[in-house]
Amino acid sequence: MNTEIRFHLKQKTLTNIISYLILIVFTLAYMIPFYIVLVTSFKANNQIATAQPFIWFLSGEEFSFSAYVRVFTTYTIFSTGRSMILTGFVNTLTILVPVIVVGMFSSTIAAYAFAKLRFKGKKIMFNLLLFSMMLPGIILLIPSYFIYDNIGLTDTFFPLMVPAMFGSATAVFFLRQSIVAIPNEVIDAAKVDGLNSFGVFWHIIIPLAKPAIIAQTILGILAIYNDYLNPLIYLISEEKYTLQIALAMFSTGNGTDMPVVMAGSILSMIPMLIIYFLLQKYFISGITMSGMKD
Repeated sequence: MNTEIRFHLKQKTLTNIISYLILIVFTLAYMIPFYIVLVTSFKANNQIATAQPFIWFLSGEEFSFSAYVRVFTTYTIFSTGRSMILTGFVNTLTILVPVIVVGMFSSTIAAYAFAKLRFKGKKIMFNLLLFSMMLPGIILLIPSYFIYDNIGLTDTFFPLMVPAMFGSATAVFFLRQSIVAIPNEVIDAAKVDGLNSFGVFWHIIIPLAKPAIIAQTILGILAIYNDYLNPLIYLISEEKYTLQIALAMFSTGNGTDMPVVMAGSILSMIPMLIIYFLLQKYFISGITMSGMKD
């Protein structure tokens, strides 16, 4: 018996060691590129063209904050003289805030309707919603551009903001999954107390589905914040460039200032990292709730 127990303990120990080794390898695969970006952003400019391909640990004259200064001073908008990265960040927020506030409200109320309300054509409309999730967005990009160009709305924030304010099919689908899990008895009790359908939505559904709403909000923020293709298609003027387009302007072929490119990348990551760490608890529980079945 003791021999059998020792065998199982050794087997479990070996399994744990292998599991941890695999996890360490995958962790390094993700962390090393980020570390390279971070170290390069702190390199003195004269260390880029050295014979040594990469310096893992900077010291002395190799270490410098100059790239972070050049991010704000070297790359400016020609017409205004303002910092390109700051202007891009402000433009991104100008697009992001209304889209997230209005778009998440639209997605949540649509999810509530599909989950708890009864109306004709409900199943057909939901199936159409699911079908729209199967279509790659790139298919609609060229027709959408021609439409906005013909009505004179290119080089404005309108094409980047207004369509997204009507909600996201993906967000509606996952929010519906979490709202379905809310007991009907709770909603019936609220209606007995005098709440109408919107009152139930505002006072019952939103508080109970808060983790799922926050999770989808974070995913929406990431999608808009990191969007490169759509602003590249619709925006022409430098003063209207979003953050991702501004960062792309730092790269100029053979003349690329690599420390500045990496410093800009690090600065652009900081807001998203702060949001994630502050809302990490809600994000994980919200993803779990969204995965519940009917």
